[in-house]
Amino acid sequence: FQPSELGKATLVFMLARHFTKRREDVLDYQGGFRNFTTGTLLPLGYIGLFCGLVALEKHLSCIIILGMLGVILMFAAGSRPRYLGIFGGLGVTGVSALALFTDYTKRRILIWQNPAAYPLDGGWQTLQGLMAIGSGGLFGLGLGNSKLKFSYVSEPQNDFIFTIVCEELGFFGAITVLLLFALLVWRGFKIASHAPDKFSALIVYGIVFKTALQAALNIAVVTNSMPNTGISLPFFSSGGTALAIQIFEMGIVLSISRFSRVEK
Repeated sequence: FQPSELGKATLVFMLARHFTKRREDVLDYQGGFRNFTTGTLLPLGYIGLFCGLVALEKHLSCIIILGMLGVILMFAAGSRPRYLGIFGGLGVTGVSALALFTDYTKRRILIWQNPAAYPLDGGWQTLQGLMAIGSGGLFGLGLGNSKLKFSYVSEPQNDFIFTIVCEELGFFGAITVLLLFALLVWRGFKIASHAPDKFSALIVYGIVFKTALQAALNIAVVTNSMPNTGISLPFFSSGGTALAIQIFEMGIVLSISRFSRVEK
C-alpha cells in the first residue's frame, strides 16, 4: 500500500470541502484578513501538511504533484491570483532548493544533464528508454514485440511503460495515447462545468488535473525532458495502490456526470 496515492485523492477532497464550505469568504476579495485566511492561508496549510509528510519519505515527485494540484484547485476555487503567485513562487523556490541541496536529487539532476556520462550508473534507464522510443519508428514493432523490455529498459511495466508503448506502437501509437489523455481531460472539464454543485465540480477538476499532471510529468521523465523521478503513467503503469485509486476516482467522476445539468 502506497499512502501518497491516497494522500493525493484526500487532498482533493479536503480542498473541495473547504472551498465549498467557505465559498463566500473566499470570493469576498474585500474581506481583508478573513479572505486571506480562508482563501489562501488555510488551503496552503493543508497542502503544506501533505507535502511535509511526503518529504519525510524523500518522494520529491509526489511533492511536486501535490503542490501543483493544490495551487490549481485554489485557482479554480477562486483564490486571489496575486497571493497564489507570491506563495507559488516561494513554493517553487523551496522545492528547487530541496532538489539542489539534497544528495539523491542533486545526483539525478546531474545524470539528467548528461545521461551518457553515466551509462551503467544512473543513466542506464534513461538511455535505454530513449533507444526504445527511437526504435519504434512511425508504426512500431507490433504489440507485444518489444525487444528492449527484456533486461534493457528497467522496470518497463512501471514508470517507463510509455517507452515500450512507443517501441511497440510507434509514433502514431504514442500520439494516440496522448490524444486519449487529452480527451479524458476535456470530458472531465465538461463534466465539471455542468456539475450540480461547487463541491462536485471541484472534485472533478481535482481528479482530472491530477491525472493530467501525472501523465505529463511521466512522459517528460521518460523523454528526458526533466530529471528521472518515480511518477507512474495513469492507467498504464503496473501498480496496486495507484491503479485502484485511479479507478476509484474515475468512478466518482462518472457518478457526478450522472447528475450533470445539461440543457435539452
